[in-house]
Amino acid sequence: MIDPISSRRRFLQDMMLTLPLAAAVPANAARTARVAGGKLHVSCNQYPWAVFYGREGRDFGASLDGALAEVAASGIDGFEPGVGGLQQVEKIAPLLKKHGLEMRSLYVNSTLHETGQVDKSIELVLAAAAKAKAVGTRIIVTNPSPIRWGGPENKNDEQLTTQAAALNTLGAELRRMGLTLAYHNHDIELRQAAREFHHMMVGTDPKNVTLCLDAHWVYRGAGNSQVALFDVLKLYGRRITELHLRQSRDGVWTEVFAPGDIDYRALAEYLLKIGVKPLLVLEQAVEAGSPNTLKATEAFTQSTRYTRRLFAGFAS
Repeated sequence: MIDPISSRRRFLQDMMLTLPLAAAVPANAARTARVAGGKLHVSCNQYPWAVFYGREGRDFGASLDGALAEVAASGIDGFEPGVGGLQQVEKIAPLLKKHGLEMRSLYVNSTLHETGQVDKSIELVLAAAAKAKAVGTRIIVTNPSPIRWGGPENKNDEQLTTQAAALNTLGAELRRMGLTLAYHNHDIELRQAAREFHHMMVGTDPKNVTLCLDAHWVYRGAGNSQVALFDVLKLYGRRITELHLRQSRDGVWTEVFAPGDIDYRALAEYLLKIGVKPLLVLEQAVEAGSPNTLKATEAFTQSTRYTRRLFAGFAS
């Protein structure tokens, strides 16, 4: 259980970490110093950039070259594209190299709950993974698609069994390629006693399927519960190979990754305690009700600096 007194103390300490964020540091100079000094690698997923761009009336995918230049200018070290197949990896890989962004992880869509679609979906993921490995990717993240995104339907037991078996098969194939599969969930998988989320964990071999912990989707899917989030850490913490970072205040996503509803300091301390240092991937998106005061580059510059301070222990 989260102790309210220690949680408040951590919140105040985290607020202190945000004070240096206002300091004006030239993006290129900060990036050079960071790489030269061997500081903590911070990556970012494509989804939040697309959402920020949409809010500004822009299309992230319309000019990837210019968009990735902004990602690099925010001080981020790596980028996790969200792709549907090989062609998208081939398109983005040279642009990431041009802008000095690593692609340590790749988010690939998959459909694994229907028997007739499993083989084709696994084929598509493996093809994209092979191309990504050639440019330095080591983690393949996938979220087996829901029946209908945002809809009320839930997968039945047969579909859950099929999906877990397929996820395990995919993970085994990737492991043979020298890659790691990380299972990712949204809030939908936490419905119905979180039966989908838990079966993807207990129904697969930890050697084949690791966890990309999206802390805020677990938090939201469990009714804004830190108790549930930290229970997931206790149950599956040693399987976490990637951590998606998003924050909210009073349940609404914030523009910047900073102190808020989730006690990320306690989360970081727990992972260090058990000896787990996952890849850190910002996914600080905005939604209806989020503050609208910063452009994407400004928001991610602040988020990156805060992440590096909060998770400084991961660099050692």
